[in-house]
Amino acid sequence: MAASANRPTGAQRTGTTRDRMLRSAVMLLEEHGASATSVDRVLAHSRAPRGSVYHHFPGGRAQLIDEAVTAAGGFVSGLIHAAAQRAETREDVLAAVDAFFALWRGRLLERGFRAGCPVVAVAVETNDDAPQLARTAAAVFGDWREALAALLTAHGLAPERARRLAGLVIASVEGAVAMCKAERSITPLDDVAAEVHALLAAALGVRGNR
Repeated sequence: MAASANRPTGAQRTGTTRDRMLRSAVMLLEEHGASATSVDRVLAHSRAPRGSVYHHFPGGRAQLIDEAVTAAGGFVSGLIHAAAQRAETREDVLAAVDAFFALWRGRLLERGFRAGCPVVAVAVETNDDAPQLARTAAAVFGDWREALAALLTAHGLAPERARRLAGLVIASVEGAVAMCKAERSITPLDDVAAEVHALLAAALGVRGNR
């Protein structure tokens, strides 16, 4: 998944110019944060012509970042919904949450601890000048929480407990990812994953797991 800012991978060269720009914006948000993800940087990374910015994103940088966050969030939401459709037992629910942690584990290792969460990057760096970006980040987190809560509720947890635990899972992942980046170690994520697994196993009544 790693790619330099000036040499997009083969996957980035495929698809429409609009798609390439969105993928580049997501990768830049992951590695450099929101404030450093400029239009010029996205153009260089995606090798898109300058005129394509306002052709595909008439709202300029704000629209580009907004849609990149929505796309990144939708990808993860899709994974959660797919896991929910496959989950037939409470053990399957635990496996789905483990996979959520594993997704971030793989990204951190493959990208040399450079990549974080693009949604977090936007949430922590936006200000009153860009309220829509903060609302979009909040909506993405809300979608993730609702999807995880629905999965937990479907397997026996009370809705309010499921909502709280879903929020805990998301907050735990995001906090651990930030710690891993700072420490350049996967240990914080592995530790949090193990504790969240144990907590959910107890809540779901699953014994002898891990």
